[in-house]
Amino acid sequence: MTDYLTINRANWDERATPHAESPDYRVADLVRDPAHLSDVVRFDLPLLGDITGQRGVHLQCHIGTDTLSLSRRGARMTGLDFSGESLRHARALATAAHADIDYVQSDVYSARDALGGGFDLVYTGIGALGWLPDIRRWASTVASLLVPGGRLFLREGHPMLWTLDYDREDDVLAIVEPYFEQTEPLVYDEPGTYVATDHRFVHTVTHEWNHGLGEIVSAVLDAGLTLTGLVEHRSVPWNALPRRMRRLDGGEWQLTERPERLPHTYTLQARRPV
Repeated sequence: MTDYLTINRANWDERATPHAESPDYRVADLVRDPAHLSDVVRFDLPLLGDITGQRGVHLQCHIGTDTLSLSRRGARMTGLDFSGESLRHARALATAAHADIDYVQSDVYSARDALGGGFDLVYTGIGALGWLPDIRRWASTVASLLVPGGRLFLREGHPMLWTLDYDREDDVLAIVEPYFEQTEPLVYDEPGTYVATDHRFVHTVTHEWNHGLGEIVSAVLDAGLTLTGLVEHRSVPWNALPRRMRRLDGGEWQLTERPERLPHTYTLQARRPV
């Protein structure tokens, strides 16, 4: 397999500063207001519940806005990401916000070696799994990080969403990408990113994968975890299908026409048996 880590790391290193400076991530609000939470974590709260005092790790944490938000809900957080530039901004945000968060640079599959275990909560947010080629290996890594009774909390873009043709302007939901995990990556060469920025990108190539919902659930179960919840949502926290979505409250987006046709995101929860 091509060295996807090097290719994708270069892309995410370059994204880090434009993302931190973009109004879409609302970094200034997080620094100014000690009660402010990211839109993603605020959406998660009803299912996430009370995490006060829990030792948590946020895998693929990027610039740390969600990690900081989880810390503000009372968890003792560690953030892990493979991008050094992303972690530079995450650490700067934590310092500016007076938050005690540990950040560790590592790819997800090496997380156990980098962090050890002993976590009450493994949190994985939007736009994470698509950068990983092997969902079963991911689930095994998650299980190795959790204490007995510890919980996985995953909210992610639905695999059906990732299959769709993003360039269409009508309301037809046309499937053009694989739904199931493939050995070879989907290779994209895109000049921009998903936030508002004037940055002209140099490292534009990425390698990505989709994973079917059944594959994800099976991987979690086969890793020895017990599924405790699976909810599909009718919104997504970015404009995933331009020209075909309308903005809702709380930073969420939804199909303008008949949103009931598409599961936009999902939340999966599982526990390591005691």
